[in-house]
Amino acid sequence: MQVPESRATSPPPPQRAAADPLRLSQLRWLSVATMAGVAGIAFPLLAPQHAVEPLLAVVLLLAAANLALLAAAGRLPAGVLAGRRGAFAQLLVDLCAWGVFLYFGGGVTNPATVLLLPLVAVGAAILPARLAWALAALAVAEYSLLWRFHLPVNLADDDAAMRWHLAGMWLGFAVSALTVVWFVSRLNAEIARRDHALAQAREAQARDAYVVGLGKLAAGAAHRLGTPLGTLRILADELARRTDMPADCREDLALMREQVEHCKAILGGLSREAGQQRAEGGGVVAAGDWLDAVVERWHSLRPHARAALTIAGDARAAGIVADASLGEALHNLIDNAANACIAAGTSDEPVEVTATLAGEGLVVQVADRGAGIPPQVLEVVRRGPLQERPAGMGVGLFLAHAAIEHHGGALTFRPRPGGGTIARFSLALQDKR
Repeated sequence: MQVPESRATSPPPPQRAAADPLRLSQLRWLSVATMAGVAGIAFPLLAPQHAVEPLLAVVLLLAAANLALLAAAGRLPAGVLAGRRGAFAQLLVDLCAWGVFLYFGGGVTNPATVLLLPLVAVGAAILPARLAWALAALAVAEYSLLWRFHLPVNLADDDAAMRWHLAGMWLGFAVSALTVVWFVSRLNAEIARRDHALAQAREAQARDAYVVGLGKLAAGAAHRLGTPLGTLRILADELARRTDMPADCREDLALMREQVEHCKAILGGLSREAGQQRAEGGGVVAAGDWLDAVVERWHSLRPHARAALTIAGDARAAGIVADASLGEALHNLIDNAANACIAAGTSDEPVEVTATLAGEGLVVQVADRGAGIPPQVLEVVRRGPLQERPAGMGVGLFLAHAAIEHHGGALTFRPRPGGGTIARFSLALQDKR
């Protein structure tokens, strides 16, 4: 049995997630829309004598900058816009644009000054502490300068000035709160997805490390078991030479000698298969030939058990990449199915192995009439052998999962109508040329 090579690399250490350029551009478009509303609606309504041309110029410049950044995103080196410094630079552009807009729009008397806070909040969420503090300091400095330097706004109705100012502050607070919640909630969802992917990578790494450890144990076992198997073969030969051996005992003895030879062949194959290339490095075979060989080998090791192989006509000539570990995975699935039938008292029912072609490639199913597999057991064997089964150790299903996933497939189980379990996995098709 060849165990699949470890394919998982060490997962990267957790890092503060940086916002992608698209999300920051969405925040900037919100700034553009808010500025346009203030310049195009609020000022003509409340201060018709105030010049809005500088305000609209800032809106156009910020929109143009946003379009330019989006157009350059695909041509700039990776990390220029998506990295932390790139995010800081984009937030700094937004902060400067709001500073210029508020300078021409009344400075701190404009309720829109509260919209500086979402920029600081977003920076605190996606930037490292040093850059986040720098952005906050720049925002405070900008606010302080706007207190002294700005173009005043003369409202048309001085009596309603305070009412409109309070209404503007309420609207600015509402926009700020919605912006912060929208941005941070989406960022948290992205972090949760990243953490889930990281947990899966760590689980795969641990599983592969365990498989490699099993491979080392198998190599040692192959070396140590050679001697007792040789002794058994010598004893079987000596018994076979006895003339007083009953006929039925001779048949059993012949079967014993055959099984010893199979064991020696398997152990000898461990050493040869340990040096084989990875599955993706070659080994394209016809699916029919591969399935015939695996089922025939299983029959030779379990001559008293039954397995029926059915291969669809178009599936027999399909090309797949298969190494020894994949064959061992199918062997284990058939073996477990046969054991399930024996435990359930349905050993007269053969294990049904079928192969068909589907959209995902070659689909192989192993169906039995056993008692079924509890869902909690299936979840456990994906991560390691069952500890409560010292006899079988549950290694078969665990290695089957690892080998099939190593070949790009996924092993699933579902109840079989009428009783039993169906194990199903798929393999990608390959060109045999």
